[in-house]
Amino acid sequence: MGLIDQIDTICLTVSDLEASSIWYRDKLGFSESFNGGDYRILKAGENGIPLTLEQADRKGNDKQAYPIFFSQHIDELYNVLKREGVELSSKQFDGQNTFFDFYDPDGNKLQVCYWE
Repeated sequence: MGLIDQIDTICLTVSDLEASSIWYRDKLGFSESFNGGDYRILKAGENGIPLTLEQADRKGNDKQAYPIFFSQHIDELYNVLKREGVELSSKQFDGQNTFFDFYDPDGNKLQVCYWE
C-alpha cells in the first residue's frame, strides 16, 4: 500500500501534562521541541522518534500509549481503510495537524497525522 511515510511519534496520555513534561526533562534529559498547548513533543538525543505527551482528558483517552504515523496521503489512506472495513474515527484538525484514529484487529489504538 505504501501510504504511511514513517512513525511520527509515540504518544503517552498523562494526567498532568506540565508535571509529566518536567519529569521527562529533569529525570531523563528530554528536551521540549514543541508546545501544542494540550500536548508537548519531547526529544531524546539528536535522532529517533519523539515522544508526545498528551493531556489524558483531552479526548477522553485512557492512559494508553499509541503510535502516531505520518502520511502525506492522509485522505487516500483514510478512504482505503474505510473501504477495507477498518474501524476508524472521523478526520480532525487541531489547528496544527490533520489526524484520525484507527484500530487494529485487537482493538489497539493507532493514529495517523499530516502536518506541513
